[in-house]
Amino acid sequence: MGSRSGPRVGVVGSCNVDYVVRVAHLAQRGETVLGTDVTRLPGGKGANQAVAAARLGASVDMMGCVGADADAEVVLASLEEAGVATALVGRSPRPTGAAYISVDGAGENTIVLSPGANADLDVSRCDLESYDVVLAQLEAPLGAVAEAATRARRLVLNAAPVVAIDEGVLAQCAVVIANEVEAASLDLARLGHVVVTLGERGAAHLRFGREVARATPPAVTALDTVGAGDAFCAAYAVRYALGADAYDALSYAVVAGALATRASGAQGSFATNEEVRTWLARE
Repeated sequence: MGSRSGPRVGVVGSCNVDYVVRVAHLAQRGETVLGTDVTRLPGGKGANQAVAAARLGASVDMMGCVGADADAEVVLASLEEAGVATALVGRSPRPTGAAYISVDGAGENTIVLSPGANADLDVSRCDLESYDVVLAQLEAPLGAVAEAATRARRLVLNAAPVVAIDEGVLAQCAVVIANEVEAASLDLARLGHVVVTLGERGAAHLRFGREVARATPPAVTALDTVGAGDAFCAAYAVRYALGADAYDALSYAVVAGALATRASGAQGSFATNEEVRTWLARE
């Protein structure tokens, strides 16, 4: 299990390596743009959220799958450095998942994802029932997500990217987190608890389609938005595991998300609990 003393969080999700290129502007359809040299960074929504949760003090187990290649070692080293337990990360003959990311001068990005070994993620032997909360994303195979929804005591699902998912699985989730585009694909009125992230405008908590809480983030100078959503999801899950109410969890999560935009890449930009608390005290 994870080495931290905070709430026990199990993360079911993707482990990737991000190949990042900075560009003057994001390419339009049919357009070629020149970029900088490629930077290779550990990523994947699952691994990002695991690292972010560990930085915030949670005891985290990563449940994912990587290949038998050099990229796998990049992913595992970053997880372990953050204090995430990796005993439940499987190996696959497929290559480790990869994301190809373009980032413009305003920090906005476009991403193409090659799942690779993530397709072989298997949680059948994982003790999903033992965690205070399980956090999952839709970069993971839908079968693994469905099993987590059935077996976990409380599942927080980041409904990203947009994929067709059974409404019964969504109904079993304690909380569904989605951005505005992702939320448009959900029947919000039928879901008990949905958190919609709104970028610079913060986030709102909906109960059966009705807003019950909202929080706005601090103003920061954004360098790179890659990983900001993952930081938000991890922070929300950690606070939810501790029993926070909707406004408290949102307020904490929007700060964590905003702070993650101040540095390049995903996992190297995540804030600690102390940093988030310091910013909250300024409000």
